[in-house]
Amino acid sequence: MHEHAHEPVWKQALAGSQMLLVAFGALVLMPLITGLDPNVALFTAGVGTLIFHIVTGGQIPIFLASSFAFIAPIIAAKGRFGLEETLGGLMAAGILYIILAGAVRARGTGFVTRLLPPVVIAPVIMTIGLGLASVAVHMASGRTGDGAAELVPYNTAIVIAMISLAVTIVMSVWAKGIFRLIPIMFGVIVGYILSWFAGIVDITPIQEAPWFAVPNFVAPAFSWGAILFMIPVAIAPAIEHIGDVLAIGNVTRKNYLQKPGLHRTLLGDGLATSAASMLGGPPNTTYSEVTGAVMLTRNFNPKVMWWAAGTAIVLAFVGKFGAALQTIPVPVMGGILCLLFGSIAVVGLNTLIRHQVDLSQSRNLVIVGVTLVFGIGNMVVGTLEGIALCAVVAIALNLILPGEKEAWGKRIQEPKA
Repeated sequence: MHEHAHEPVWKQALAGSQMLLVAFGALVLMPLITGLDPNVALFTAGVGTLIFHIVTGGQIPIFLASSFAFIAPIIAAKGRFGLEETLGGLMAAGILYIILAGAVRARGTGFVTRLLPPVVIAPVIMTIGLGLASVAVHMASGRTGDGAAELVPYNTAIVIAMISLAVTIVMSVWAKGIFRLIPIMFGVIVGYILSWFAGIVDITPIQEAPWFAVPNFVAPAFSWGAILFMIPVAIAPAIEHIGDVLAIGNVTRKNYLQKPGLHRTLLGDGLATSAASMLGGPPNTTYSEVTGAVMLTRNFNPKVMWWAAGTAIVLAFVGKFGAALQTIPVPVMGGILCLLFGSIAVVGLNTLIRHQVDLSQSRNLVIVGVTLVFGIGNMVVGTLEGIALCAVVAIALNLILPGEKEAWGKRIQEPKA
Protein backbone atom coordinates (compact mmCIF):
# COMPACT_ATOMS: atom_id res chain seq x y z
CA MET A 1 0.00 0.00 0.00
CA HIS A 2 2.75 2.43 0.94
CA GLU A 3 4.52 2.22 -2.38
CA HIS A 4 1.49 3.98 -3.90
CA ALA A 5 1.25 6.70 -1.30
CA HIS A 6 3.22 9.27 -3.31
CA GLU A 7 1.81 8.50 -6.72
CA PRO A 8 1.01 11.81 -8.44
CA VAL A 9 -2.68 12.68 -8.40
CA TRP A 10 -3.00 13.03 -12.18
CA LYS A 11 -1.65 9.51 -12.56
CA GLN A 12 -4.23 8.14 -10.14
CA ALA A 13 -7.00 10.07 -11.90
CA LEU A 14 -5.92 8.74 -15.28
CA ALA A 15 -5.75 5.17 -13.99
CA GLY A 16 -9.17 5.67 -12.43
CA SER A 17 -10.80 6.83 -15.64
CA GLN A 18 -9.19 3.87 -17.38
CA MET A 19 -10.80 1.51 -14.84
CA LEU A 20 -14.15 3.19 -15.49
CA LEU A 21 -13.64 2.68 -19.22
CA VAL A 22 -13.17 -1.05 -18.64
CA ALA A 23 -16.32 -1.30 -16.51
CA PHE A 24 -18.23 1.06 -18.73
CA GLY A 25 -19.58 -1.32 -21.37
CA ALA A 26 -21.30 -3.66 -18.95
CA LEU A 27 -22.17 -0.86 -16.53
CA VAL A 28 -24.44 0.91 -19.05
CA LEU A 29 -25.48 -2.16 -21.04
CA MET A 30 -27.34 -3.59 -18.06
CA PRO A 31 -29.67 -0.58 -17.50
CA LEU A 32 -30.16 -0.23 -21.26
CA ILE A 33 -31.46 -3.81 -21.50
CA THR A 34 -33.68 -3.58 -18.43
CA GLY A 35 -35.00 -0.11 -19.24
CA LEU A 36 -33.39 1.66 -16.28
CA ASP A 37 -31.68 5.01 -16.74
CA PRO A 38 -27.96 4.71 -17.67
CA ASN A 39 -27.17 8.06 -16.03
CA VAL A 40 -28.68 6.87 -12.76
CA ALA A 41 -26.68 3.63 -13.14
CA LEU A 42 -23.46 5.63 -13.52
CA PHE A 43 -24.32 7.66 -10.44
CA THR A 44 -25.26 4.64 -8.31
CA ALA A 45 -22.19 2.68 -9.47
CA GLY A 46 -19.99 5.57 -8.37
CA VAL A 47 -21.77 6.05 -5.06
CA GLY A 48 -21.93 2.28 -4.47
CA THR A 49 -18.20 1.94 -5.06
CA LEU A 50 -17.51 4.75 -2.58
CA ILE A 51 -19.80 3.15 0.03
CA PHE A 52 -18.01 -0.17 -0.48
CA HIS A 53 -14.59 1.43 0.01
CA ILE A 54 -15.70 3.27 3.13
CA VAL A 55 -17.15 0.09 4.68
CA THR A 56 -14.10 -2.04 3.82
CA GLY A 57 -11.60 0.61 4.86
CA GLY A 58 -10.40 1.25 1.30
CA GLN A 59 -8.19 -1.85 1.20
CA ILE A 60 -9.44 -3.65 -1.90
CA PRO A 61 -8.93 -2.39 -5.45
CA ILE A 62 -12.47 -3.19 -6.56
CA PHE A 63 -15.18 -1.40 -8.55
CA LEU A 64 -18.91 -2.00 -8.13
CA ALA A 65 -21.47 -1.58 -10.89
CA SER A 66 -24.65 -2.94 -12.49
CA SER A 67 -25.12 -6.66 -11.83
CA PHE A 68 -26.02 -8.84 -14.83
CA ALA A 69 -27.50 -11.50 -12.56
CA PHE A 70 -30.53 -9.29 -12.07
CA ILE A 71 -31.37 -8.68 -15.74
CA ALA A 72 -33.97 -11.41 -16.20
CA PRO A 73 -35.58 -10.88 -12.77
CA ILE A 74 -35.79 -7.11 -13.28
CA ILE A 75 -37.42 -7.51 -16.69
CA ALA A 76 -39.88 -10.06 -15.25
CA ALA A 77 -40.61 -8.01 -12.13
CA LYS A 78 -41.06 -4.76 -14.06
CA GLY A 79 -43.69 -6.43 -16.23
CA ARG A 80 -45.47 -7.77 -13.22
CA PHE A 81 -45.06 -5.19 -10.45
CA GLY A 82 -43.90 -2.03 -12.22
CA LEU A 83 -40.60 -0.19 -11.77
CA GLU A 84 -41.07 1.23 -8.26
CA GLU A 85 -41.99 -2.06 -6.64
CA THR A 86 -39.19 -3.81 -8.53
CA LEU A 87 -36.77 -1.33 -6.96
CA GLY A 88 -38.30 -2.15 -3.57
CA GLY A 89 -37.57 -5.82 -4.21
CA LEU A 90 -34.00 -4.97 -5.18
CA MET A 91 -33.58 -3.01 -1.99
CA ALA A 92 -34.70 -6.10 -0.07
CA ALA A 93 -32.03 -8.06 -1.97
CA GLY A 94 -29.44 -5.57 -0.74
CA ILE A 95 -30.74 -6.00 2.79
CA LEU A 96 -30.37 -9.78 2.40
CA TYR A 97 -26.64 -9.21 1.78
CA ILE A 98 -26.47 -7.12 4.93
CA ILE A 99 -28.15 -9.92 6.93
CA LEU A 100 -25.76 -12.44 5.34
CA ALA A 101 -22.87 -10.22 6.37
CA GLY A 102 -24.12 -10.30 9.96
CA ALA A 103 -24.45 -14.07 9.84
CA VAL A 104 -20.93 -14.44 8.45
CA ARG A 105 -19.63 -12.19 11.18
CA ALA A 106 -21.38 -14.22 13.86
CA ARG A 107 -20.83 -17.72 12.50
CA GLY A 108 -17.82 -17.50 10.18
CA THR A 109 -17.89 -18.60 6.54
CA GLY A 110 -18.47 -22.29 7.28
CA PHE A 111 -22.23 -22.21 6.95
CA VAL A 112 -21.98 -20.40 3.59
CA THR A 113 -19.86 -23.20 2.16
CA ARG A 114 -22.25 -25.81 3.55
CA LEU A 115 -25.41 -24.14 2.30
CA LEU A 116 -23.96 -23.09 -1.04
CA PRO A 117 -21.41 -25.57 -2.40
CA PRO A 118 -20.35 -25.37 -6.08
CA VAL A 119 -23.01 -27.88 -7.12
CA VAL A 120 -25.66 -25.39 -5.95
CA ILE A 121 -24.09 -22.16 -7.16
CA ALA A 122 -22.93 -23.40 -10.55
CA PRO A 123 -26.30 -24.30 -12.09
CA VAL A 124 -27.87 -21.12 -10.71
CA ILE A 125 -25.17 -18.98 -12.34
CA MET A 126 -25.48 -21.00 -15.57
CA THR A 127 -29.22 -20.38 -15.53
CA ILE A 128 -28.67 -16.66 -15.22
CA GLY A 129 -26.64 -16.66 -18.42
CA LEU A 130 -28.52 -19.27 -20.42
CA GLY A 131 -31.95 -18.05 -19.35
CA LEU A 132 -31.11 -14.80 -21.11
CA ALA A 133 -30.01 -16.49 -24.34
CA SER A 134 -33.32 -15.76 -26.04
CA VAL A 135 -33.11 -12.08 -25.07
CA ALA A 136 -29.72 -11.81 -26.78
CA VAL A 137 -30.99 -13.60 -29.90
CA HIS A 138 -34.16 -11.49 -30.13
CA MET A 139 -32.14 -8.30 -29.82
CA ALA A 140 -29.53 -9.45 -32.33
CA SER A 141 -32.39 -10.16 -34.76
CA GLY A 142 -33.66 -6.60 -34.37
CA ARG A 143 -36.58 -7.34 -32.04
CA THR A 144 -37.28 -6.15 -28.52
CA GLY A 145 -35.78 -8.34 -25.79
CA ASP A 146 -39.01 -10.33 -25.40
CA GLY A 147 -39.36 -10.71 -29.17
CA ALA A 148 -42.72 -8.93 -29.19
CA ALA A 149 -42.01 -6.15 -31.69
CA GLU A 150 -39.61 -5.68 -34.59
CA LEU A 151 -37.49 -2.56 -34.18
CA VAL A 152 -35.03 -3.11 -37.03
CA PRO A 153 -35.56 -5.24 -40.16
CA TYR A 154 -34.03 -8.69 -39.59
CA ASN A 155 -31.56 -8.60 -42.51
CA THR A 156 -30.03 -5.30 -41.41
CA ALA A 157 -30.07 -6.26 -37.75
CA ILE A 158 -28.38 -9.64 -38.03
CA VAL A 159 -25.47 -8.26 -40.08
CA ILE A 160 -24.86 -5.44 -37.62
CA ALA A 161 -25.23 -7.77 -34.63
CA MET A 162 -22.80 -10.35 -35.99
CA ILE A 163 -20.18 -7.75 -36.91
CA SER A 164 -20.49 -6.16 -33.44
CA LEU A 165 -20.08 -9.61 -31.91
CA ALA A 166 -17.11 -10.43 -34.17
CA VAL A 167 -15.35 -7.17 -33.24
CA THR A 168 -15.94 -7.86 -29.55
CA ILE A 169 -14.55 -11.40 -29.90
CA VAL A 170 -11.51 -10.27 -31.91
CA MET A 171 -10.72 -7.57 -29.37
CA SER A 172 -11.05 -9.89 -26.39
CA VAL A 173 -8.89 -12.60 -27.95
CA TRP A 174 -6.27 -10.88 -30.08
CA ALA A 175 -5.97 -7.34 -28.75
CA LYS A 176 -3.00 -6.49 -26.53
CA GLY A 177 -2.77 -4.81 -23.17
CA ILE A 178 -5.58 -2.62 -21.90
CA PHE A 179 -7.48 -2.91 -25.21
CA ARG A 180 -8.22 -6.53 -24.35
CA LEU A 181 -10.30 -5.30 -21.44
CA ILE A 182 -12.60 -3.02 -23.38
CA PRO A 183 -13.91 -5.32 -26.10
CA ILE A 184 -17.49 -4.24 -25.37
CA MET A 185 -16.58 -0.62 -26.03
CA PHE A 186 -15.08 -1.50 -29.41
CA GLY A 187 -18.04 -3.69 -30.29
CA VAL A 188 -20.48 -0.90 -29.46
CA ILE A 189 -18.49 1.74 -31.35
CA VAL A 190 -18.13 -0.33 -34.52
CA GLY A 191 -21.77 -1.41 -34.34
CA TYR A 192 -22.88 2.17 -33.82
CA ILE A 193 -20.95 3.39 -36.86
CA LEU A 194 -22.42 0.59 -39.00
CA SER A 195 -25.91 1.37 -37.73
CA TRP A 196 -25.32 5.01 -38.60
CA PHE A 197 -24.57 4.05 -42.21
CA ALA A 198 -27.55 1.70 -42.24
CA GLY A 199 -29.69 4.62 -41.13
CA ILE A 200 -31.10 3.05 -37.97
CA VAL A 201 -29.68 5.57 -35.48
CA ASP A 202 -31.98 8.39 -34.41
CA ILE A 203 -29.96 11.23 -32.93
CA THR A 204 -32.80 13.62 -32.12
CA PRO A 205 -32.73 12.57 -28.41
CA ILE A 206 -29.06 13.61 -28.22
CA GLN A 207 -29.79 16.99 -29.80
CA GLU A 208 -32.74 17.58 -27.49
CA ALA A 209 -30.97 16.51 -24.28
CA PRO A 210 -29.36 19.24 -22.16
CA TRP A 211 -25.62 19.12 -21.50
CA PHE A 212 -26.15 19.25 -17.77
CA ALA A 213 -29.04 17.38 -16.17
CA VAL A 214 -29.79 15.74 -12.85
CA PRO A 215 -30.18 11.99 -13.46
CA ASN A 216 -33.75 10.72 -13.52
CA PHE A 217 -33.85 9.28 -9.98
CA VAL A 218 -36.76 7.01 -9.02
CA ALA A 219 -37.80 6.14 -5.47
CA PRO A 220 -38.78 2.53 -4.65
CA ALA A 221 -42.17 1.32 -3.48
CA PHE A 222 -42.61 -1.81 -1.39
CA SER A 223 -44.83 -4.82 -1.92
CA TRP A 224 -44.40 -8.33 -0.56
CA GLY A 225 -44.89 -9.84 -4.00
CA ALA A 226 -41.90 -8.06 -5.48
CA ILE A 227 -39.78 -8.56 -2.37
CA LEU A 228 -40.38 -12.31 -2.23
CA PHE A 229 -39.72 -12.47 -5.95
CA MET A 230 -36.34 -10.73 -5.70
CA ILE A 231 -34.81 -12.07 -2.50
CA PRO A 232 -34.00 -15.61 -3.72
CA VAL A 233 -32.42 -14.12 -6.85
CA ALA A 234 -29.88 -12.34 -4.66
CA ILE A 235 -28.34 -15.63 -3.55
CA ALA A 236 -26.32 -16.20 -6.72
CA PRO A 237 -24.68 -12.74 -6.84
CA ALA A 238 -23.85 -13.01 -3.14
CA ILE A 239 -21.85 -16.13 -3.99
CA GLU A 240 -20.38 -14.51 -7.06
CA HIS A 241 -19.28 -11.74 -4.71
CA ILE A 242 -17.31 -14.21 -2.59
CA GLY A 243 -15.69 -15.55 -5.76
CA ASP A 244 -14.75 -12.06 -6.92
CA VAL A 245 -13.24 -11.11 -3.57
CA LEU A 246 -11.17 -14.32 -3.69
CA ALA A 247 -10.14 -13.58 -7.28
CA ILE A 248 -8.92 -10.07 -6.57
CA GLY A 249 -7.11 -11.48 -3.54
CA ASN A 250 -5.28 -13.94 -5.80
CA VAL A 251 -4.23 -11.04 -8.00
CA THR A 252 -2.95 -8.80 -5.21
CA ARG A 253 -1.74 -11.76 -3.11
CA LYS A 254 -3.78 -10.80 -0.07
CA ASN A 255 -6.50 -12.64 1.83
CA TYR A 256 -9.38 -10.20 1.86
CA LEU A 257 -11.72 -12.75 3.45
CA GLN A 258 -9.61 -12.36 6.59
CA LYS A 259 -8.86 -8.66 6.37
CA PRO A 260 -11.10 -6.62 6.01
CA GLY A 261 -13.20 -9.81 6.22
CA LEU A 262 -16.02 -11.29 4.16
CA HIS A 263 -18.63 -9.76 6.48
CA ARG A 264 -17.25 -6.32 5.62
CA THR A 265 -17.19 -6.87 1.86
CA LEU A 266 -20.70 -8.36 1.88
CA LEU A 267 -21.94 -5.46 3.97
CA GLY A 268 -20.34 -3.00 1.54
CA ASP A 269 -21.97 -4.72 -1.41
CA GLY A 270 -25.34 -4.87 0.37
CA LEU A 271 -25.32 -1.21 1.33
CA ALA A 272 -24.23 -0.28 -2.21
CA THR A 273 -27.11 -2.28 -3.70
CA SER A 274 -29.66 -0.84 -1.27
CA ALA A 275 -28.45 2.69 -1.91
CA ALA A 276 -28.61 2.13 -5.67
CA SER A 277 -32.18 0.86 -5.58
CA MET A 278 -33.26 3.81 -3.42
CA LEU A 279 -32.33 6.08 -6.33
CA GLY A 280 -33.61 3.91 -9.18
CA GLY A 281 -30.30 2.33 -10.18
CA PRO A 282 -29.48 -1.34 -10.81
CA PRO A 283 -28.08 -3.55 -8.00
CA ASN A 284 -24.33 -3.34 -7.61
CA THR A 285 -21.84 -6.16 -7.83
CA THR A 286 -18.06 -6.45 -7.89
CA TYR A 287 -16.78 -6.16 -11.47
CA SER A 288 -14.42 -8.87 -12.66
CA GLU A 289 -13.48 -6.85 -15.76
CA VAL A 290 -11.98 -4.31 -13.42
CA THR A 291 -10.21 -7.07 -11.52
CA GLY A 292 -8.75 -8.06 -14.90
CA ALA A 293 -7.61 -4.50 -15.47
CA VAL A 294 -6.00 -4.38 -12.04
CA MET A 295 -4.18 -7.59 -12.90
CA LEU A 296 -3.02 -6.26 -16.24
CA THR A 297 -1.88 -2.80 -15.18
CA ARG A 298 -0.54 -4.14 -11.85
CA ASN A 299 -2.08 -1.04 -10.31
CA PHE A 300 -3.14 -2.37 -6.91
CA ASN A 301 -3.80 1.05 -5.40
CA PRO A 302 -7.40 1.13 -4.11
CA LYS A 303 -7.34 4.94 -4.39
CA VAL A 304 -7.62 4.50 -8.15
CA MET A 305 -11.15 3.18 -7.65
CA TRP A 306 -12.12 6.37 -5.81
CA TRP A 307 -11.17 8.23 -8.97
CA ALA A 308 -13.12 5.81 -11.15
CA ALA A 309 -16.17 6.27 -8.91
CA GLY A 310 -15.82 10.05 -8.95
CA THR A 311 -15.59 10.09 -12.75
CA ALA A 312 -18.74 7.95 -12.97
CA ILE A 313 -20.66 10.35 -10.70
CA VAL A 314 -19.59 13.38 -12.75
CA LEU A 315 -20.54 11.68 -16.05
CA ALA A 316 -23.97 10.88 -14.60
CA PHE A 317 -24.84 14.58 -14.77
CA VAL A 318 -24.03 14.94 -18.47
CA GLY A 319 -27.48 14.73 -20.05
CA LYS A 320 -26.31 14.34 -23.65
CA PHE A 321 -24.15 11.42 -22.63
CA GLY A 322 -27.04 9.32 -21.32
CA ALA A 323 -29.14 10.28 -24.34
CA ALA A 324 -26.37 9.09 -26.65
CA LEU A 325 -26.22 5.75 -24.82
CA GLN A 326 -29.95 5.29 -25.25
CA THR A 327 -29.65 5.70 -29.02
CA ILE A 328 -27.45 2.58 -29.32
CA PRO A 329 -29.49 0.37 -31.66
CA VAL A 330 -30.84 -2.95 -30.33
CA PRO A 331 -28.90 -5.23 -32.73
CA VAL A 332 -25.57 -3.77 -31.58
CA MET A 333 -26.30 -4.69 -27.97
CA GLY A 334 -27.84 -8.02 -28.99
CA GLY A 335 -24.71 -9.13 -30.81
CA ILE A 336 -22.48 -8.32 -27.86
CA LEU A 337 -24.88 -9.94 -25.39
CA CYS A 338 -24.50 -13.25 -27.23
CA LEU A 339 -21.00 -13.29 -25.80
CA LEU A 340 -21.73 -11.66 -22.43
CA PHE A 341 -24.63 -13.89 -21.41
CA GLY A 342 -22.70 -16.91 -22.61
CA SER A 343 -19.74 -15.94 -20.47
CA ILE A 344 -21.96 -15.78 -17.39
CA ALA A 345 -22.97 -19.39 -18.07
CA VAL A 346 -19.30 -20.30 -18.45
CA VAL A 347 -18.53 -18.83 -15.02
CA GLY A 348 -21.01 -21.36 -13.66
CA LEU A 349 -19.51 -24.22 -15.65
CA ASN A 350 -16.07 -23.22 -14.49
CA THR A 351 -17.26 -23.42 -10.87
CA LEU A 352 -18.08 -27.11 -11.38
CA ILE A 353 -14.82 -27.81 -13.20
CA ARG A 354 -12.56 -25.96 -10.78
CA HIS A 355 -13.96 -27.84 -7.80
CA GLN A 356 -14.00 -31.10 -9.75
CA VAL A 357 -17.61 -31.85 -8.87
CA ASP A 358 -18.42 -35.42 -9.90
CA LEU A 359 -21.59 -35.23 -11.96
CA SER A 360 -21.89 -39.00 -12.26
CA GLN A 361 -22.92 -38.94 -8.58
CA SER A 362 -26.69 -39.11 -8.85
CA ARG A 363 -27.31 -36.45 -6.18
CA ASN A 364 -25.16 -33.95 -8.07
CA LEU A 365 -26.75 -34.85 -11.38
CA VAL A 366 -30.21 -34.32 -9.89
CA ILE A 367 -29.33 -30.94 -8.37
CA VAL A 368 -27.72 -29.55 -11.51
CA GLY A 369 -30.25 -31.08 -13.91
CA VAL A 370 -33.42 -29.99 -12.14
CA THR A 371 -32.02 -26.54 -11.38
CA LEU A 372 -31.09 -25.90 -15.01
CA VAL A 373 -34.46 -26.93 -16.42
CA PHE A 374 -36.49 -25.06 -13.79
CA GLY A 375 -34.39 -21.94 -14.30
CA ILE A 376 -34.04 -21.87 -18.08
CA GLY A 377 -37.58 -23.12 -18.67
CA ASN A 378 -38.84 -20.45 -16.27
CA MET A 379 -40.87 -22.85 -14.11
CA VAL A 380 -43.38 -21.17 -11.80
CA VAL A 381 -44.32 -22.60 -8.39
CA GLY A 382 -46.47 -20.33 -6.24
CA THR A 383 -44.84 -16.91 -6.13
CA LEU A 384 -41.41 -18.21 -7.12
CA GLU A 385 -40.29 -18.42 -10.71
CA GLY A 386 -37.21 -18.67 -12.93
CA ILE A 387 -33.92 -17.86 -11.22
CA ALA A 388 -35.50 -17.25 -7.82
CA LEU A 389 -37.17 -20.66 -7.90
CA CYS A 390 -34.12 -22.53 -9.12
CA ALA A 391 -31.91 -20.96 -6.43
CA VAL A 392 -34.31 -22.14 -3.73
CA VAL A 393 -34.68 -25.59 -5.34
CA ALA A 394 -30.91 -26.06 -5.66
CA ILE A 395 -30.32 -25.18 -2.00
CA ALA A 396 -33.18 -27.41 -0.85
CA LEU A 397 -32.10 -30.42 -2.93
CA ASN A 398 -28.53 -30.09 -1.69
CA LEU A 399 -29.71 -30.10 1.92
CA ILE A 400 -32.17 -32.99 1.45
CA LEU A 401 -30.25 -35.42 -0.75
CA PRO A 402 -27.72 -37.63 1.05
CA GLY A 403 -23.97 -37.14 0.61
CA GLU A 404 -22.81 -33.74 1.76
CA LYS A 405 -19.17 -34.24 0.75
CA GLU A 406 -19.98 -35.07 -2.86
CA ALA A 407 -21.37 -31.59 -3.32
CA TRP A 408 -17.87 -30.17 -3.34
CA GLY A 409 -16.03 -32.59 -5.57
CA LYS A 410 -12.43 -33.65 -5.10
CA ARG A 411 -10.70 -30.38 -4.46
CA ILE A 412 -12.02 -29.64 -1.01
CA GLN A 413 -11.75 -33.09 0.59
CA GLU A 414 -8.17 -33.76 -0.34
CA PRO A 415 -5.99 -32.37 2.43
CA LYS A 416 -4.30 -29.21 1.26
CA ALA A 417 -0.84 -30.17 0.11
